[in-house]
Amino acid sequence: MIVRYAVGVGLGAFILLLLVGQRGEFSGALHHLDHLNYAWASGAVLAEVLSIVGYGFLQQKVLQWSGAAISLRSLTLVSLANNAIAYSVPGEPAVSSAYRYRFFRRHGASGASAGWTILTILIAQALGMSLLLLIGVLVALTGHTGVQARGTVIVGLFVVVIAGAFLVRRDLLLRFLGRVVRLFRRVTGHPRGDVMKRIESTLQRMHEIPLSSGAAMGLVIMATALWLMDFVILLCCFGAVHAPIPWSGVLLAFGVSQIVTSLPLIPGGLGIVEGSLAVILVAYGAKKVPALAVVLVYRLLTFWLVIIVGWVSIGVIEWRVRRSVDGVPGDRTAVTATEI
Repeated sequence: MIVRYAVGVGLGAFILLLLVGQRGEFSGALHHLDHLNYAWASGAVLAEVLSIVGYGFLQQKVLQWSGAAISLRSLTLVSLANNAIAYSVPGEPAVSSAYRYRFFRRHGASGASAGWTILTILIAQALGMSLLLLIGVLVALTGHTGVQARGTVIVGLFVVVIAGAFLVRRDLLLRFLGRVVRLFRRVTGHPRGDVMKRIESTLQRMHEIPLSSGAAMGLVIMATALWLMDFVILLCCFGAVHAPIPWSGVLLAFGVSQIVTSLPLIPGGLGIVEGSLAVILVAYGAKKVPALAVVLVYRLLTFWLVIIVGWVSIGVIEWRVRRSVDGVPGDRTAVTATEI
């Protein structure tokens, strides 16, 4: 783990140094920010807010299907907190998922309901991003119908089909996870005793939570819509810095940046996301200086601002927990560390 994070930090620092070395381009990008179009910037902020609230709504729907009820306000708050953890704490996605799990348990969801919700949403998000990335590849390859293009499309379709099958037939995935846990225990001796029984019991209860094909389709549509809202943020950033949009590659650049963000190399993909996003935009026709300006505004809104607001949300959540412990109405149930 130490080697992995060291490599990630080193790679991010290397890319940042490459970008900083382009002082002329950065000076020009900062000059673009002096003439920021605040109407487009406000649109990007609004899209960010709608995305976060929409993610809270998505969690609420899935929790309801599993028999749990949590308010949209609370789920929006934990969405902000979850993003801050995902972008600033090593160990993703385990740490943010554990935090959400504990939050759901505190608010009355069973262990099976909380685990099923997190797993189901992760699959739906992966499927939605696979669809958008496939569309981005198709748009980028327009006019290039060679063997390589057909191979890329076939691979993309295969990924989408497999992800959809896992979402509809979660029982197969849960059975696979159970076998992985048992194999891991044979090799390492962990988890032990009651912990192993609790994991197997939770996986078994997750089998019993229903999700029809229609509900699965609706879930994928909602997850894809949230990714599209995030994509709108990037488009608004072009308008904010008065830069033309390279339509042939902008969706592909967005998809790649989201995948890089989720890689467990460095929290939030700091440095790597900026470099990959700028490089792909330039490769598909954007000018260097406007592309850098777009990336700066985009990461300011979707990374740095999200971290600040998210950690404030974590403080609010912990304050509400302490009020509940002191006897003030708030969270309905408590959860111990051993239940995570």
